[in-house]
Amino acid sequence: MLTAKIMKEEQQNNNIDQNTNRLPDAENPYKLLDLKLAKVKISAAGVPAVIAAMTDLVEEKTFFRGNKALLKMNQKGGFDCSSCAWPDPDDDRSPIGEYCENGAKALAEEATTKKVTAVFFKQNSVYDLSKLDDYQIGKMGRLTEPMYLPEGATHYQPISWDNAFKKIALHLNALESPNNAAFYTSGRTSNETSFLYQLFAKEFGTNNMPDCSNMCHETSGSALRTTIGIGKGTVTLEDFYDTDMVIIIGQNPGTNAPRMLSALEKGKANGAKIIAINPLPEAGLMGFRNPQERKGVIGGGIKLADLYLPVKINGDMALLKAIGLLLIEFEKKNPGQVFDSDFIKEKTSGYNEFLKQFENYDLDDLAELSGVSKDLILEAVEMMALKKRIIVCWGMGLTQQPNGVAMIREILNILLLKGSIGKPGAGVCPVRGHSNVQGNRTMMIDEKPTNEQLDRLQAFFGFNPPREHGYDVVNVIKAIHEEKVKVLFCMGGNFLSATPDTTYTAKGVRKLNLLVSVSTKLNRGHLIHGKESLILPTLSRSDIDLVNGEPQFISTENSMGVVQSSKGILKPISDKLINETQIVCRMAMATLGSKSVVNWSHYHDNYDAVRDAIEKCIPGFEDYNIRVRNKGGFYLPNAARDGKFITKQFGDRAPFTLTEIPDNKLAPGEYLMATTRTHDQFNTTIYGLDDRYRGVKNERRVVFMNQKDIDSAGFTAGEKVDLFNYDDDIERIAPLFIIVSYQIPEGNTVTYFPETNVLVSVNNVVKESNMPASKYVKIKIKKHDPAIFERIKNI
Repeated sequence: MLTAKIMKEEQQNNNIDQNTNRLPDAENPYKLLDLKLAKVKISAAGVPAVIAAMTDLVEEKTFFRGNKALLKMNQKGGFDCSSCAWPDPDDDRSPIGEYCENGAKALAEEATTKKVTAVFFKQNSVYDLSKLDDYQIGKMGRLTEPMYLPEGATHYQPISWDNAFKKIALHLNALESPNNAAFYTSGRTSNETSFLYQLFAKEFGTNNMPDCSNMCHETSGSALRTTIGIGKGTVTLEDFYDTDMVIIIGQNPGTNAPRMLSALEKGKANGAKIIAINPLPEAGLMGFRNPQERKGVIGGGIKLADLYLPVKINGDMALLKAIGLLLIEFEKKNPGQVFDSDFIKEKTSGYNEFLKQFENYDLDDLAELSGVSKDLILEAVEMMALKKRIIVCWGMGLTQQPNGVAMIREILNILLLKGSIGKPGAGVCPVRGHSNVQGNRTMMIDEKPTNEQLDRLQAFFGFNPPREHGYDVVNVIKAIHEEKVKVLFCMGGNFLSATPDTTYTAKGVRKLNLLVSVSTKLNRGHLIHGKESLILPTLSRSDIDLVNGEPQFISTENSMGVVQSSKGILKPISDKLINETQIVCRMAMATLGSKSVVNWSHYHDNYDAVRDAIEKCIPGFEDYNIRVRNKGGFYLPNAARDGKFITKQFGDRAPFTLTEIPDNKLAPGEYLMATTRTHDQFNTTIYGLDDRYRGVKNERRVVFMNQKDIDSAGFTAGEKVDLFNYDDDIERIAPLFIIVSYQIPEGNTVTYFPETNVLVSVNNVVKESNMPASKYVKIKIKKHDPAIFERIKNI
């Protein structure tokens, strides 16, 4: 009966015009829903994850179409998931499915049969659409044809592809300087498109290439490049299966990279210990119920973390120092058993200076600053002391801290002491977020390209690319606000919802002469627009990419440096979609014309030709077209993985780094806030309104607080409050949140993004990487004032 009902719904959906659907009620964008609280989960995945994934396919009216695609997602010869960048197993991929709950939800949104066509835009003004929340906007369906919003218009209107590119060319060629344009990139963009995109920007004359790395793992690259010689992780998936210990700090695998849980499960089965370090005791850190195994379906699954350290927000540095201090003491008592003396002597520099700083540290002080008891720290060090192979994983819980670069270098200090990097079962693992965000950077999507990279481009293509560094995300926001950037081209993503200081950013975006968005679905970035705006719909990863009658494949790089092919299998939702590579080539031909020395028409219909060019310009891609056709792809070179640490400043040695402990004192009535995602969300894409693992249902406007903080401030759990930030002497307001009592360190709070991005100052950044420090925001909390909405209108 259920199967027949689903089939009928899908058939009906294919036979009706989705654009006759009217908008949900959105008169009050801050309207609270009916919050329900449930028991906080102590393990991730299991049957509930399977049910949630299948429910999304039904809601998107793509149950059979979607399940067909799921069987090919992340499989050899199939297509790469457009969600996270966690790697696929080299050899033992499951025939049942190599995807997680959130990957299935991402696929459901791609495979949906719901459409957003010109009729929809004719019926609904930009203003009316802008009153919807991000969840409602994202559920409208797939974009089907190019749309244009003229200056002063209220509705988007259809435009031909040719006229769209003419419009872009007109604006770009009218600029006083190429640096008046910026080209943003989302992590979903393929290697081939990324390479051509940066090539076009450079031939046009600018390095203004902000990208999503500037908001997630720029910090990791900044820390790693100067210490081990490469801005990427050093481990493979196989290393997780045979290691002594995995430390997970500032990362929530159950939500952000659920397939990581399978790797941790295998490691545990082989004797690995796991230490979890995080302000919140996330379900995905504590336990895993593998839905492909009997014990995960009808049993309790497995325990993951052997030890959980409830660190304060930004208490990580003090904790790492405490661990280092105790390791030094253990080494003194057990010479040669705790540290790898040969490794330190042969592979590192600055060891004695590093040891000397610990004479100034006191364990009691460090424990208090970290928020973790001495007993727990001692237990952690006892577990670590004699281990020789340790993997440390981290996410944005570290990278979005003001001292994130320093904290990652402190992690490296500990691994260097142990000689636990550059050998099997040991090393660093920055858990990347968006699929192919690492590949984007390999393809030179970078506002600060090196001279070596530019020299190779010049030698192959014959033009002199600009050498001046361009704008990253934070700096491009400021440049837009100052009207130094007048055209913003966004290759995927949701720029407005992803970036900090929402009100400031939105005011800047409205000053743009032209905003161009290459997208698969409607998002808020299309509704807070420049004087003119273009939406260019494109194929998704799961779509068949047909060029001259032949299905094509693209390639991506996962977070462990594996480059592999990706070939969609679903019929596109519209015959008016073109692939991203064609969008870049047509933009280049329209803009540069006969001035270009690049044969853009050659690359327009030929991915192999693009890969041949990549091979000539980027080291590690020798025989690209041959190796990428191998099942499973190929690994890029990684000297640090092989124990070779090559840096400009230190030669072939990895330096110990001297770091400082931050002062995190708060003023009376202040709290530290970290933004996070719900389990029903990937980056800015909202799949639903529940946060199942944290026990929150049907609401996103919540603030997690310690019960002692709630009591001392005179609040009650469930009370409505407004949140404020006063950085730069500016009042930023996030109105109408509900207090949820939670297991979180005192003085700390957690909220969801993008709802509280408005509180993150554009000047609150990570030192060196210039990333938004969204995990370190000082806020004040006040009882909700209904008059707050009038104040917001005047900001």
